[in-house]
Amino acid sequence: MKYTRITALTAIGVAATLSLTACGSDGSGKASSSKSSSSSSSSSSNGGSKSGGGSGSGRSQASNAKASSNEDTGAETSANGATKTGGKVTFCKTQDLAIDATDAAPDEASGRINITMINRGSTTCSATGFAGVDIKDTDNTSNPIERGPAQPRVTVLKPGDAAVFNLAYDIDNTGNSLSHPTNILVTPPNETHTVSLKWPANAGEIKGAYTDVQVYPTHTTK
Repeated sequence: MKYTRITALTAIGVAATLSLTACGSDGSGKASSSKSSSSSSSSSSNGGSKSGGGSGSGRSQASNAKASSNEDTGAETSANGATKTGGKVTFCKTQDLAIDATDAAPDEASGRINITMINRGSTTCSATGFAGVDIKDTDNTSNPIERGPAQPRVTVLKPGDAAVFNLAYDIDNTGNSLSHPTNILVTPPNETHTVSLKWPANAGEIKGAYTDVQVYPTHTTK
């Protein structure tokens, strides 16, 4: 009977141990599962944060690009608007100008050629500034003319109005001038298209070289 009782107690003890072990295993599993879930959640949160940051960055870049585009477009629109509606006028186009060159020497020592530009266009335009001028010689070379010491004046031309600028130089009365001009190549202020004018037949000969000739800014004839 004693042996049977010990055996029964031993069996109960083993069962209790197995029960405790099973409970510990379940608790450990739950903790592990909870930790794993927490880690997964944290990872997902971090991943979401990174993903969100990337998306936010992408939106920011897109926004910046759009803003930049709008700013550029706005500046262009503003500039165009100022030209069209702000009272400002565009520069005269070569194709809208009737250009001619005449001798206007005030005396026998001072050479001057007046170049007149008449606005034949249908809108008001600006001819303010220095025209580009080259003088072509009989040897077919073209020589750029330097600007004279003068400040440009505002020169606005309504349809039919005229602007003038001049070339100034000293006249060589010896008959030994080495300059033999045939044409004046004129590019109106702020233009790129050039016209070729005949050198006035009665203009005095140039003293020195073409580098001694100067071009002065435009002004109105009124």
